[in-house]
Amino acid sequence: MFIRGSFDSVLDYLIRRLTGTIPVLLAVAAFVFLFVHMLPGDPARLVAGPDATPQDIAAIRADMGLDRPLIVQFIRYLGQTVQLNLGRSIKTHQTVAELIGERFMPTLLLTVFAMLWSVTVGVGIGVLSGVKRGRWQDQLAMVLAISGISFPGFWLGLLLIDLFSVRLGWLPTGGYGGWQNFVLPAFTLGTAVAAVMARFTRSAFVEITAEDYVRTARAKGVPERGVVWKHTLRNALIPVITLTGLQFGFLLGGAIVVETVFSWPGLGRLLVDSVSYRDYPVIQAEILLFSFEFVLINLLVDLLYAVVNPEIRLR
Repeated sequence: MFIRGSFDSVLDYLIRRLTGTIPVLLAVAAFVFLFVHMLPGDPARLVAGPDATPQDIAAIRADMGLDRPLIVQFIRYLGQTVQLNLGRSIKTHQTVAELIGERFMPTLLLTVFAMLWSVTVGVGIGVLSGVKRGRWQDQLAMVLAISGISFPGFWLGLLLIDLFSVRLGWLPTGGYGGWQNFVLPAFTLGTAVAAVMARFTRSAFVEITAEDYVRTARAKGVPERGVVWKHTLRNALIPVITLTGLQFGFLLGGAIVVETVFSWPGLGRLLVDSVSYRDYPVIQAEILLFSFEFVLINLLVDLLYAVVNPEIRLR
């Protein structure tokens, strides 16, 4: 009965949260639609080519539905989106769902690998820095964290390519393939995240250390390792989980620079190419997908709260 009651409460929570995202997604869809149509340039002219006549361009605009009022275009766009019909790419004439499907897995795998190493290293450095607060380990860790945040992604990527690919010949310069292809872009993508995680974990760890229950545990003679792992880290992980979810969402939707530097066939490069070609259906679908990903990640973060700390209840 307890398990069934817990399952029902989680299910009710999921339904309420997913229902509450509908207005958010509608607002995002409207904003993206207006933003895309404000971009300079005419996609019909790009499709028609430089030698097209005004009549040819007008015919293409009518075929694409761009000659209709914006409100009519938006209602049609919403209706197709609800039916999971994302349209066809203006550039490649593939369905947008097929085009995004081809690029989604490379971006997801790159993001997962980047998050795995950056969270592990970042949290580890943050805990070490919090435990050794004020000592040389703490100072060294914070210097590394500040350096990681300060390095621009494109500069770090080019530096790694020059060192490990051009000079040493250990790793490929780019492209999507075996595990060797993941090393440099995943490290580049995760460096800033690891630095942020280290600083954030240290701050949370130091704040929790000052709480009364931590001092009480020490006064009762609890070993320092038990204080760190059982009392301090467990509570410090709650804000860290929030940051992890946000960083994962940002990386999944914002790895544009890294994918461009390493010629990675992911969603970031697809978005850059689509904006340059004024490929409205692809741009709208990608940004809507990124927004939906953030909604799901925030939902997962809330569920993880209850796993890390059972005293937290889903409401």
